[in-house]
Parts: sequence; C-alpha cells; structure tokens
Amino acid sequence: MKLATIELGGRQLPALFLDDGRVCDLQAFAQAAPPATLPFPWPETGRLTMIDLAAGGAATWAWCRDIAAVADAHLIQPGSYRLLAPIPRPPKNIFCLGRNYREHIQEDNVSRNLDTDVPQHPQFFTKPWTAIVPHEGAIRYDQRVTRRLDYEVELAVVIGQGGRDIAEADAPGHIFGYTILNDISARDLQKRHDQWFKGKAIDGSCPFGPWIVSPEAVGDPHALRISLKVNGEQRQDASTGAMIFSIPRTIASLSSGLTLEPGDVIATGTPSGVGYAMNPRQWLKDGDVIECEIEKIGTLVNRVEEVIN
Repeated sequence: MKLATIELGGRQLPALFLDDGRVCDLQAFAQAAPPATLPFPWPETGRLTMIDLAAGGAATWAWCRDIAAVADAHLIQPGSYRLLAPIPRPPKNIFCLGRNYREHIQEDNVSRNLDTDVPQHPQFFTKPWTAIVPHEGAIRYDQRVTRRLDYEVELAVVIGQGGRDIAEADAPGHIFGYTILNDISARDLQKRHDQWFKGKAIDGSCPFGPWIVSPEAVGDPHALRISLKVNGEQRQDASTGAMIFSIPRTIASLSSGLTLEPGDVIATGTPSGVGYAMNPRQWLKDGDVIECEIEKIGTLVNRVEEVIN
C-alpha cells in the first residue's frame, strides 16, 4: 500500500496504490465520507492534497487500510493518470542532510585532497520546491549553467505530525512515511560558490518519488539497501544502517527552534559512489537513465536531457 499524487483529467489528487495494482481515488473517498470520520481536517479549498493526508499521521494509514477493503467504489483506470511528485509543493524548502555516510566523506576527502573529520552535528542545507521532478520526469540541464552534473540517492522522510523542539525519543511519532530522493548536484556551481545550496537548487535537481510508504511497511529505516544505477551500471550500493546521524537524531536536531509541519521533507544523505569521486570522474550527460532504488520503497527512474537553446 502506497500513497502518491497523480494528475487526472487536469486535476492533482492523492491516490492509494494497492499491492494488487489497483489505484483508488482518495479525493472521491474523502468527499463521500462524513467529515467527522476523516483522520484529517477537510481542506477549505475542497481539494485534498498529500499534505492533508500527512497531517493525519498514522490515522491516515488506518483510513487507507479501511478503503482498501472497499476499493472498487472509486477506482482509477490504468493509463488514465500521470504520477507527480508525492508532494509537488512542500510547505517549505526540502531539507537535506550533507555528509551523513562515513564512506561518502572518505571518498570526498580522497577526490578533493582533503582531510575533514566526521561532523559532530548534522549539516543541513535545502532545495527549493521548484527543483522537484516526478518519477519518470526529465532532469533537464543547460550547459551554460553547469557541465558537471552528479547524482546522490537518498532516503527521504515525510513529516506527519508537526512540531518544534521534538525529542529524539518522540521523533518516530512525527514521521508520516518514507520516499526516495535523488539529490542532483551541479559540482561546478558548488565549487564556484563555495557552498552547497546553489549547486543543489537548480531546476530539475530534485527527482522525488514515486510514492510514500508507511513506517509500518518500511520497518527499521536504518536497515534498508540503498542503491543507484546509471544506464544499468551500479554506482551506489550501501545500507541506510551506515548513516552517521540516525533519523530520530536528525529530526530532533532540525526541529530545535524550528517548526516542522505536515508534509515537510527531509533527505537523509547519500552513501559513497558519486560520480565526482570516480577515477576518471563521471558526469551525467544527455540520455543517461538514473535508477534510484531503496528496499521496501521502490525505484525512482529519471532520464537526463540537455536543454538546447
């Protein structure tokens, strides 16, 4: 059971993907239900979004399980819709965690002749929502902007119940679900500006999806295989258990003095195997197909396209 945002007949709406392949229209199910029975407040716009579902937290997943038993009431026909990013426009910029895998730090040190230590605290940056690309969407780039485009597969956390100053022990209760994010990075822009944001914020630099999976379905988020292929060639292959900062620690640190809201997205860092650390370095090019896979979640696939002006 997975939650996704789709485009159907020119409308954006949340959908429930069942394990048998059926797809349910959650907007239709919610409209047919008495408002008091919904696990989230009915939006004033009358248009249900994934952010509304996230606000319901674990109760939303229970509601979805009930819907699965009567799914045929509001089915969506195969081929009639297009997958969008799970949250096409999050409440804030997407939060990202840098340098959260020891082997990635080591490969960075070797490739750039550095000797940096493992960070003592999580290192954050953000990506704007305008960078978001859905599953099977094109990662478009302009060589006048960057000639050194790279990939980074990451496990992403979607916040359910919001909060500030969240204790590490309470953090799991604030997680709505998990998805996949590819932190596309323009390495030449990173070097030129001597910081992360600009090189990781250009349009098309945030493939994200295909859907959100519940914490119950994922189980231990620190025991998942995480991998990435370019044109079928294995580039990254690791376990999320190699994270330096756990997801609860990350949420506690990020929420210290900063309010997290339903639908906020946190990318938890990438393992080793990125293109700039290879010898010779390997940059993404027009026509490349990137497959990001995380155990128990699925595969996020995108093609690179050079923009010719």
